[in-house]
Amino acid sequence: MTAHEDAQTFRIELSAWMDERAPRSLWHSVSTPFQGHWGGKNADFASEDHRRWFEVCLERGFTAPGWPERYGGAGLPPSHVRVFHEELRRRGLPQPVVGFGLTMIGPIVLAHGTDEQKAFHLSAIVRGELRWCQGYSEPGAGSDLASLTMKAELRDGHFVVSGQKIWTSHAEKADWIFCLVRTSSAGRKQEGITFLLIDMSSPGITVRPIQLISGASPFCEVYLDEVVVPADQVVGTVGDGWRVAKALLAHERAMVGESIAAGGARPEVLQGYGLARHALDVHGRDPAGRLDAPALRDAIAEVEMEEEAMRLLVRQLNEALKAGHQPGAESSILKIAGTELNQRRWELAVDIAGPDALTWDDTGMLEHDQALGRHFLRSRGNTIEGGTSEIQRNIVARRVLGLPKAR
Repeated sequence: MTAHEDAQTFRIELSAWMDERAPRSLWHSVSTPFQGHWGGKNADFASEDHRRWFEVCLERGFTAPGWPERYGGAGLPPSHVRVFHEELRRRGLPQPVVGFGLTMIGPIVLAHGTDEQKAFHLSAIVRGELRWCQGYSEPGAGSDLASLTMKAELRDGHFVVSGQKIWTSHAEKADWIFCLVRTSSAGRKQEGITFLLIDMSSPGITVRPIQLISGASPFCEVYLDEVVVPADQVVGTVGDGWRVAKALLAHERAMVGESIAAGGARPEVLQGYGLARHALDVHGRDPAGRLDAPALRDAIAEVEMEEEAMRLLVRQLNEALKAGHQPGAESSILKIAGTELNQRRWELAVDIAGPDALTWDDTGMLEHDQALGRHFLRSRGNTIEGGTSEIQRNIVARRVLGLPKAR
């Protein structure tokens, strides 16, 4: 298998390789792109088969198939990377490596990092040695991210960082955090921001988990008190962090939209919660053999059409990436469409389940019914995290459609 083969030849050879090397116990074991090995210093594998799958993929560069070979990737073109992920999904196999290192900070270091940063961080991500989290939002800087106040002072060749980040996903498990910090208060607020990479084991860092209404949460508060960070961990240049941050947000929003599109693949929607099948269980069939609830039939058909439209939107993004374009303001469209679609999915699932959706820890219920209320409640945050839908619509209006700013 080489990057010089056409995509169809690559698919044939890759299929034979996966059929031979992927442990059968892992086939059809995942339903979303985030199920896989997140990596990190304290991470372990769910099973020995999972470890073996990671190792055979690492050997071929498939933990980061599109990254350059010198950093441990396979150096595949976008068309071949797409084939790789399609074949993974077809078999229901876990991604060799998942997480923010691969999908968010990795592409940014590739595009804006120094040679030293690339050699250290990219190789560690590919090998699953480091897990990353994102230090953007603050208690007073959410949608208005440029108002952030976490301060970084340059002293004797290193930065001293103090402040608080919030809504930091998986911070309690992360080894490193990519942070936006304020290095200057002069000029426009966007001009004094710097993009900094920080080792989470540094003295002065405190992490506190945040609980959500769903009963579980990936979110944390992160406090930094006089944390010393080497100056060579700046990505880009000092004061140019806003430009780097916007590039990363485009990758994040594209990732959110694409992952939701992949998670809704028919016929099993919502991670194993089949809407049509469960609706038949609840409402039965009419004399023609159809679901005996016309309004629900329409609602399920509407969701499935929206899912197909979402998949076409993702396909267009992939074609743009294939042509060498980086995600831009258009990624906000994916964020809006994907997160709002996910909320409608769970709302419909709750409507179908009826009183069963109100259960919480009832051991007499099926597992997917027990979790239904939690999933529904968790989905309410989708249109807030990663940039609210209102902010995303403003971005689309101004930077994609070219509409004037509201007066």
